[in-house]
Amino acid sequence: MTQSPQLIWTDVERIRAQAPLIHNITNFVVMNNTANALLALGASPAMVHAPEEVEDFVSISSALVVNIGTLDANFVAGMRLAMPRAKVLGKPVVFDPVGVGATAYRNRISEELLALATPDIIRGNASEIMALAGLNAQTKGVDSLYGSEAAIDAARRLSSVWGSVVVVSGEKDYILHGNKTAVIANGHPLMARVTGMGCTATALTGAFAAVNADYFSAAKHAMAVMGIAGELAAAKKSAPGSLQVNFLDALQELTETSISNRLHLAEA
Repeated sequence: MTQSPQLIWTDVERIRAQAPLIHNITNFVVMNNTANALLALGASPAMVHAPEEVEDFVSISSALVVNIGTLDANFVAGMRLAMPRAKVLGKPVVFDPVGVGATAYRNRISEELLALATPDIIRGNASEIMALAGLNAQTKGVDSLYGSEAAIDAARRLSSVWGSVVVVSGEKDYILHGNKTAVIANGHPLMARVTGMGCTATALTGAFAAVNADYFSAAKHAMAVMGIAGELAAAKKSAPGSLQVNFLDALQELTETSISNRLHLAEA
């Protein structure tokens, strides 16, 4: 634990120095939010989903983030091409199964993509992770009806079956891989009142995976930075509109000291 803030900061410095290109196939709702968050952190975002160019774009990117929030046939076609290409090239793939469990179509596409090209990291809320693991979890659209701790067993099952690092987001964030578990108790309740915060966490995870090939550590560091930035933003003004702007500023202004002072991380 004593070295954790330093290790997180090392990754932040790598992102700022390297400005890794993060290829996002993501939903219409969050494209602006996640692009700005990646820029504020120090990465370089690209929102590219056309099937005609995704394979070429993957080849010049440092990581691929796939988010199924606003599915349609064109997006799915791009995902089907980009994910296997990233795996062939050894690029990290981060998958966000937004709203899985809500519809049969979403379930089918998620299962197909997992089998087509296993993600290195899967991040979702408790309902999404439980549904992806094959449990009959209820979901309220894209919102979870469960606390993150309810999905720990499902996350372990997913990780065991697919070999992926699995992140369950919530009041506490759980990161699991094999016999390793990390719990991060950072963040602020107001973050749940701003659209796309979970999707932003997935995008930031892509940036950390681009500079750290230990994907368990990359996911852990991303979620810590996400939570700490949320706390810093809420401390400036406790209102959702302001949080969106202040969150970007917090990512830009993040320091090793703020990480060290605020980090709440437990590992087992």
